[in-house]
Amino acid sequence: MFNKGNKWLFALFATLFLMTSTSSFAQDGEALFNAKCATCHQPHQDMTGPKLYEVRKKWEDGGAADGSIYQWVKNWQVAAANDPYAKEVSAWSPTAMSFFADLSNEQIDAIFDYVDAQPMPSAGGDGGAVADAGGAQTSQEQETSLGWIWYIIAGIFVVIILSVGGVRRQLQHIDEDGEPQVTYGDEIKQWIFRNRKSVGVGVLVIVLALIVGLFLQLYQIGVVTAYQPSQPIQFPHDIHAGTNGIDCKYCHNSVDKSKSAGVPTVNVCMNCHKQIKGAGEQVEQIAKIYEAAGFNPEGPGAYTGETENLVWNKVHSLPDHVYFNHSQHVVVGGIDCKQCHGDMTKQKELPRVVPVEELNQIEGNVQLTKPTLTMGWCIECHGEKEIANGPVSGKGGGYYEEIHKRLLENDESLYEDYLEDGKVTVKELGGWECAKCHY
Repeated sequence: MFNKGNKWLFALFATLFLMTSTSSFAQDGEALFNAKCATCHQPHQDMTGPKLYEVRKKWEDGGAADGSIYQWVKNWQVAAANDPYAKEVSAWSPTAMSFFADLSNEQIDAIFDYVDAQPMPSAGGDGGAVADAGGAQTSQEQETSLGWIWYIIAGIFVVIILSVGGVRRQLQHIDEDGEPQVTYGDEIKQWIFRNRKSVGVGVLVIVLALIVGLFLQLYQIGVVTAYQPSQPIQFPHDIHAGTNGIDCKYCHNSVDKSKSAGVPTVNVCMNCHKQIKGAGEQVEQIAKIYEAAGFNPEGPGAYTGETENLVWNKVHSLPDHVYFNHSQHVVVGGIDCKQCHGDMTKQKELPRVVPVEELNQIEGNVQLTKPTLTMGWCIECHGEKEIANGPVSGKGGGYYEEIHKRLLENDESLYEDYLEDGKVTVKELGGWECAKCHY
């Protein structure tokens, strides 16, 4: 059993391990459905939530906006606010659906593909789902029960292999009295010793694979792509910043003065909306501003003094140990808002953490590869973004004049190295020092 085909056996085990480790990190539609959806949904039966069979076709036939069903799964409130059909669906049940912002569109499609592949349950008969007083067995339960057959078959094969191995062992390692001369443990140790190089390589591969897999999972902690929380008002950035050309600093008036960009107060909104009352769906959103400000728009308009708080949900959240200063980046660094927040002149939906792939499509942005708002994303930008094209003396301001002076006086050769590529980057002036961003 152990003496022949060692290389082929090792190759087989290595292949099986790699296949198993790869599949362990890949969540298929069934696993995702059972983990995320099965509590409230079934393919062919209404439960807490509606049945999901061919739900994509149902949304398409109902006139849902393109991509709306994906937004519904990630954050149904945002979808209901932006799509009339999604708003109709939200009235189906008084129970609110959970948010699944961590699911990608591909994973959502995998769930729907799995659901659409489930056969319709029959009324009865052999192999069908039989309804009785105890309840109905769904097709999913049938499929799960059939899965145990494979475990039973695998168990039978294991018993056969062990039995054959035991017979072989008795024939090869038995004394005159019928007692085995070598124990199983001794035989295994001998096989490992004879094939110590192959076993060592195999153990090393397994350990490295486990370490790599562990770190890949750790790297995903706290990384939320396209995070988009609900807001009390569906604020249209494209109308304000795009159509009307309002400067970002008018509303976020502390962005060039302090660490925080600031959320505009209701009074800032009222500077315009005391006169502009909107039309169509805008009226409902502007009415919320009036309620918050305590303003009665009837007639000439008057303040009632009865105000209500607007609770905005933070979109771009950094850990407490991370220091970020908006004014330093906007004023000193000259960074445009679109580098981190995307092109808000075209942002029709609510603010969100824009994925790095979308940020890279915006003209003028520094091209990055790491997920948005991660440490790697910031470090990569500091390594690519220039402080000045040419000597920092041309940047202007006393701060850079002093840096220019000190570099020339203390280490001119280092300064020349900085200018070799024609620019001085944030990294070259200490932008990679830990204390720059961490307390």
